[in-house]
Amino acid sequence: MIITEKTNPNTINIDSASSYEIAQMINNEDLKVAQKIQENLEPISKAIDIISQNFLKDGRLFYFGAGTSGRLGVLDASECPPTFSSSPDMVQGIIAGGDKALRFAIEGAEDSIELAQEDFNKLNINENDTVVSISASGNANYVIEILKLAKEKNIKTIAITCNPNAKMSEFADINICIETGAEAITGSTRMKAGTAQKMVLNMLTTGAMVKIGKVYKNLMIDVKPTNIKLKDRAQRIVADIAQCEQTLAKQYLEQNNYNVKEAILQIKCNLTNEEAKIKLKEANGILNIALNNSQK
Repeated sequence: MIITEKTNPNTINIDSASSYEIAQMINNEDLKVAQKIQENLEPISKAIDIISQNFLKDGRLFYFGAGTSGRLGVLDASECPPTFSSSPDMVQGIIAGGDKALRFAIEGAEDSIELAQEDFNKLNINENDTVVSISASGNANYVIEILKLAKEKNIKTIAITCNPNAKMSEFADINICIETGAEAITGSTRMKAGTAQKMVLNMLTTGAMVKIGKVYKNLMIDVKPTNIKLKDRAQRIVADIAQCEQTLAKQYLEQNNYNVKEAILQIKCNLTNEEAKIKLKEANGILNIALNNSQK
């Protein structure tokens, strides 16, 4: 039996427990997730390296999954543009059954090899891209076929699963297996397994974005200021790094359409906006390198 489908002895009486006890039981199970992820930091770090190296070659990251796993991939991908000002094409989440499957269960989608082939082929995935299949059991035909197709094209592949006997691990260059065990509610992998998957996805995209220079120290210097809160954050980031008043930071940001890195370079190195753009391009968008080169 797949480990995530087993009955959990720790929650066997959850149906007769008080609300507090129910919350406590679920929390006790959730506490195990971070420890299991810690045991997989080696493959996770290797996955970050692959993804970031491919990003530097203008490659893309594709998440494929069905059900909860597919929804988590779409969620993580959708959070990248506002966080890192990345193109919507840079990280893409594909769920078996299409967008309708985000809200409704699509019968047979996770078992369809044909659907996997259709989804894979329409994306024109190439050797500069990275393909990640996400599945708690790791045995769904959809995610396995995706990895097979990628391997045939010499595309780097990553599997994220919670089952040590997952079939899709055979077709992955890197296998990240978070053994979260039996769920609080038998077979409900939206719980511990889903939490583990989301945590790993956070690490993959955040780690890769850090590696390609979208973070300076621990500040989101590529934040896309789409509202008042984010504009204020951008002003504070510029003022902090450039060591200037926030009013001056705001002035430069308003002049360059709120490009944080350009504003920092302009203020800190006394550059024009055009000069800042050139310095950033020469440094592959990595602010630390651009600052060092500009201050020589």
